[in-house]
Amino acid sequence: MMIRLQDFAGRWSMAREIEDFRVDARSELTGTCDFVPDAEGGFRQEERGFLHLPGRDKPLQAERRYLWRAVAQEITVFFDDGRFFHSFDPNASAPEADHACDPDSYQVRYEFADWPNWTANWRVTGPRKDYRFQTRYWR
Repeated sequence: MMIRLQDFAGRWSMAREIEDFRVDARSELTGTCDFVPDAEGGFRQEERGFLHLPGRDKPLQAERRYLWRAVAQEITVFFDDGRFFHSFDPNASAPEADHACDPDSYQVRYEFADWPNWTANWRVTGPRKDYRFQTRYWR
């Protein structure tokens, strides 16, 4: 099966597990992720949910936005202000990408083997960052 940008359209449920190695803590975020068509022919990725932090009784409201575009066979992801974030080929055997944000490094590996369920696994390192998070998406 070939995965294209259009296949992400619509609403997804999501669950994110965050493991912060610097403080030996785990957090969770649950919510939704919408891929909304935009005027540029791509999508706005809009994540909304509740972040459950250790030691806090009430979760925090959280949201993120990105822009997704089809460029040849790849999907290119931009920050919501239009700056480049990363590109990946959703049909590669192990889709992955890097983003250098000096002095930090972001690495992602996507998993689409169980499509339409999919996962994004991130590893983030830097002088003040050392964490991993996994986000699962499903219809």
